[in-house]
Amino acid sequence: MLPLLAFTGDNNEHSLRETIEHLANHFNLTPEERQEMLTSGTQAIFDNRVSWAKTHLLKAGLLESPRRSIFKITLRGQQILGQNHENINMNLLKQFPEYLEFIRPSNDHEERETAIEQIDNSLATPEEVLESSYQKIRRTLAQELLLKIKASPPAFFERLVVELLVKMGYGGSIKDAGKATRVTNDEGIDGIIKEDKLGLDFIYIQAKRWDNQAVGRPDIQSFVGALDGQRANKGIFITTSRFSDTAIEYVRTITKKVILIDGEQLANFMIDYGLGVSTFATYELKKIDNDYFGE
Repeated sequence: MLPLLAFTGDNNEHSLRETIEHLANHFNLTPEERQEMLTSGTQAIFDNRVSWAKTHLLKAGLLESPRRSIFKITLRGQQILGQNHENINMNLLKQFPEYLEFIRPSNDHEERETAIEQIDNSLATPEEVLESSYQKIRRTLAQELLLKIKASPPAFFERLVVELLVKMGYGGSIKDAGKATRVTNDEGIDGIIKEDKLGLDFIYIQAKRWDNQAVGRPDIQSFVGALDGQRANKGIFITTSRFSDTAIEYVRTITKKVILIDGEQLANFMIDYGLGVSTFATYELKKIDNDYFGE
């Protein structure tokens, strides 16, 4: 917040975009750091933090917005700037009644004040706190899914793989995909599935419902040999465990297209495509519609 306030110390009007550019240069950010996105992919992390810094300064009366999307420093902001603080944080802003009103929790939401203090301590914006919490819940859910899969009968895992691939757009329908597979006795499935609804190409599948044992290079080489036997060029190897580094490196060196899906990826695909999970809560985030308030 201090570099932002200092940037406006020239008493000129500034836009958020030019402020972001100035602060990015101030912090010597690399292009990669500038482009790093929130986990939702909706906004750059740095842009989000600058936007929230501006909001806190506005709410504390250190900045004012004379018109849409434009802001400038106030007399109070000049006074704070002249005090040569090492930094400006939320505790400093709490001396202003307007800011206290902004962060004051309602009677029905007493925990909000604690959440705000946590945001201050971690230097994270509310969006970052929300997304971090979401990712923690998602990781826990993925772990629970894997435990459920590993504890289920082999036939269940065979059906799960087919259902997931169909949900991802392969195999046409469950009926078509089911016809394409042939069950083996290795607690997985080995078979073929249509790449599309018309069956213009086929994908060979192998799945291993293993606990912690890593799938090694010999396992992948055996799978590639099976592809040769089927005259196939595309394959998917799915496991509930993980792949060794040598297995991953081997796949990069061969001409056939082989996709490796480990347990973590499998669980995340299930979450993304709604397989074996259900929605229990939805939070709809809204923001000001500036077009509505425009001239």
